[in-house]
Amino acid sequence: MEITLVEEGSFRFVIERRGPMRVPGVVFGSKDLLPQIAGDQALEQVANVATLPGIVRASFAMPDVHWGYGFPIGGVAATDVAAGGVISPGGVGFDISCGVRLLAAGIDRGPLARRLPRLMDILDATIPRGMRRGGLWPLSGRGEVDGLLTGGARYAVEHGHGVPRDLARCEDAGALAGADPAQVGTRAVERGLGQVGSLGSGNHFLEVQAVDQVYDPATAAAFGLRPEQVCVMIHCGSRGLGHQVCTDHVRVMDQAMRRYGIEVPDRQLACVPVESPPGRAYLGAMAAAANYGRANRQLLSEAARRAFATAAETGLDLVYDVSHNMAKLETHEVDGAPRRLCVHRKGATLALPPGAPGLPDDLAAAGQPVLIPGTMGTASYVMVGMPGNDAFFSACHGAGRVWSRHKALRMVRGQQLRDELESRGIAVRPSSWRGLAEEAPDAYKDVDAVAAATEGAGLARVVARLVPLGVVKG
Repeated sequence: MEITLVEEGSFRFVIERRGPMRVPGVVFGSKDLLPQIAGDQALEQVANVATLPGIVRASFAMPDVHWGYGFPIGGVAATDVAAGGVISPGGVGFDISCGVRLLAAGIDRGPLARRLPRLMDILDATIPRGMRRGGLWPLSGRGEVDGLLTGGARYAVEHGHGVPRDLARCEDAGALAGADPAQVGTRAVERGLGQVGSLGSGNHFLEVQAVDQVYDPATAAAFGLRPEQVCVMIHCGSRGLGHQVCTDHVRVMDQAMRRYGIEVPDRQLACVPVESPPGRAYLGAMAAAANYGRANRQLLSEAARRAFATAAETGLDLVYDVSHNMAKLETHEVDGAPRRLCVHRKGATLALPPGAPGLPDDLAAAGQPVLIPGTMGTASYVMVGMPGNDAFFSACHGAGRVWSRHKALRMVRGQQLRDELESRGIAVRPSSWRGLAEEAPDAYKDVDAVAAATEGAGLARVVARLVPLGVVKG
């Protein structure tokens, strides 16, 4: 299928192809990033998403876009609920509510230096990770699981795993409404019982960082950040429970599409109307899995706090927690009128501007922190949402892969990568050499270029740049 990218304006390109597209396909990026996108099937996925029933405005791709299941990773699309708009698990992904959490420490980079080795050893010993079971909060049975699926991070805090302020600095105050544990199958619950408070594998991590540069001092101060300050960034999701929820509901939708007269160009885009029984069932199950993911990051935050209290005699305050694999019912103005939309953000994060409803009181004037992790050998960015973002107030969620994991394993040896990073002053605690090699910095786009394109496209504005001091890899 022939696809052409046409430059429409600075940092904005439109997809042209033969075949049906209900709305345009729009790619945000820069000319420097385009060669890393053009050879990827992600552009075909952006065009395929543009064929979904009820889709409005455009099928968007963030600057970190790359191939994924169903939607591309970095794909954003909204469907009009009243017009028969659909919901697709492929627009959320298997790791429902995978997200990023940033905590700020009461210590700067210089004073931490001599304590860093001990801190990293404690984190290495106490943070569960990898494919195996084993979490920080073993749940006793279905009743306790249902409480967590309904209450998310709020349930964790109520049970002593955190402080009330954590909820104020978490998307949706720590719990997504509408969760229906009854739509989460037995197998998913079984997979989730022993994994609350664990990183998982792949690109998930807990990273100790330092604020290397502040571009907007006033906004950084509102977020609780200052130059040289030590931070902790956590990236993980809903583990096996979320994966099973996606698997179960994709199967249901694949069988139900014919009943609703829906045809899609790719079976991975299986979908049903939002207001259909299977659509409502998935929304309830997805919200429950999202709450699991938020509780998961809450437990890992508490583990990081204990490690910092022991090794550095300081605390950690939550800056923000935001998901990047979600579908949410939101109201947006389309063609001059407010419409209720189902907004899919697959590997893309919410990016609310100053004054937007839903922001915590102490962030209302500043806007929402947008967290963009890089790789363990490069920088990460804290940005802030901007007004005028026509991609339903969405932004990218990271650097975006350019190598497959198989290619990374051919190109990189884990032990050598560890030694290289250690020689640069970055302490590395991997769960396996293979997993470390798969996540080599060269396997990703240039995060500085991605952040610049995100700002140039008017999606979010740079506030601060963080650099890694030590990383615990899943």
